[in-house]
This record gives sequence, C-alpha cells and structure tokens, in this order.
Amino acid sequence: MARTSLPAALGLALGQLADPRILRVLAKSVLITLALLAALLAAGWFVLGWAMRRWWPEPPEDFAVIVWLLFGIVGIWLLFRLIALAVINFFADEVVHAVEARHYPAARARAKRLPLGREMRNAARGGLRALLANALALPVALAFAVTGIGAPLVFLAVNAWLIGRELQDMVLLPQLAAGDSELPDEVSGEAQGVGAGTRLALGGIVAGLLMVPIINLVAPVLGAAAATHLIHRRAGRAA
Repeated sequence: MARTSLPAALGLALGQLADPRILRVLAKSVLITLALLAALLAAGWFVLGWAMRRWWPEPPEDFAVIVWLLFGIVGIWLLFRLIALAVINFFADEVVHAVEARHYPAARARAKRLPLGREMRNAARGGLRALLANALALPVALAFAVTGIGAPLVFLAVNAWLIGRELQDMVLLPQLAAGDSELPDEVSGEAQGVGAGTRLALGGIVAGLLMVPIINLVAPVLGAAAATHLIHRRAGRAA
C-alpha cells in the first residue's frame, strides 16, 4: 500500500478530533497545561515579590506588576510548548489508542500498553530533552535576534526536531514493546518510523501551531493522531 502523505495524515487526524476519546484527552491535557502555567506564574510572582522586598523595598508604583507581566508573557511563550508536549506525552497513548481503534484495529490488538512508570519516565525524559535543547538554542536565537525573524526560526527548527521525534516515539514504543514484526525493516534502536524529512515537517507544523493562541491547545493532539497514521500506513496497514 502507498505511504500516506503528511497532508493526508493531518486530514485524517482532523477528521477524528470530534471523537469523544480524543476530546477527553484534549480536555485533560488543556486543563493540566493551564494549571501548570498558572502555578509557574504564581511562583514567579512570589519569587519576584521576595526579591524586591529583599533588594528594592521601595520600587516605582506598579513596577513589580509590569515586570511580572513581561516575564510572564515571555515565560509562557517559551514554556508553553515544553509543558504542552510533556503533558500530551503522558496522555499520548490514549490518542494513539483512539486512532488505532478506529483505523488500525489489528495494530491496536497487538500493541502492548506501557507501564505507568515507563510512561512517566518517557514524559519526563521528553520534557528534559526539550528544556535542554531550547536552553542550548537560546544563545543562537539571541545572536539572530537583530534580524527580527531569526530567533523565532531558530526555536521553530529546534522544536520541530524535538516534537517530530516525540510524536514518532509515542506511536512506536507500544508496537516495539509488543515485538511488532510488521514495522519497517529500518526500525531499530532509536526507531526511524517515518522519514527524517516527514518527521521534521510534522514537528514543524505542530511547533508552528503551538505559537498560535487557542490552536496551540489542540496542536499536540493533532500531531499525535497524524503521527499514528503516518507510521501505520508506512508499515502497510490499511485504514
């Protein structure tokens, strides 16, 4: 069977967003992501207040609020992708299960559910990898900041690679744990479920959507569903 193109996989993923199973994952991931962001903003306000009381007891009026808002905006812009990806990584199996149950029931029957501990380790590992990669990219982004568009492009490229890899692993790990012999021959070690270019393109699309308010709440779920279609179609499974 011919491999499904990325646009076709995205179309199939969009078509299943109204599935109650997908909606439940979306609701949980959005609530937890927003709760974590709110907790970080509250912690930032506490730390800022403590620091100012210690080193600047009489700042200009509303100075603390302005600084907190600026740091909050920058922090949300930088951290939202990391938090959203870590959260959806934890719930990714539910997205994959929903897509497989509807389109690839044989693969769903074969897949082995990962233990909770391993899911948590995978989510933590993915979040840490994203944090380190973005931290390493920050000096490069600052160097290109004078171009106006250079810094966002640096972060987009880094997160495209990260997200493409994470989305692929979300689908492949349960199949590899089950010893799936139908996966492509080149799947081994750090499994290459789809071509590097396709994986990077999917990651880039999801990373780009994560920059768009409101849509960024749906982007990780859409990416996980699209990755499921790409990998199973690559393995020759019919939908």
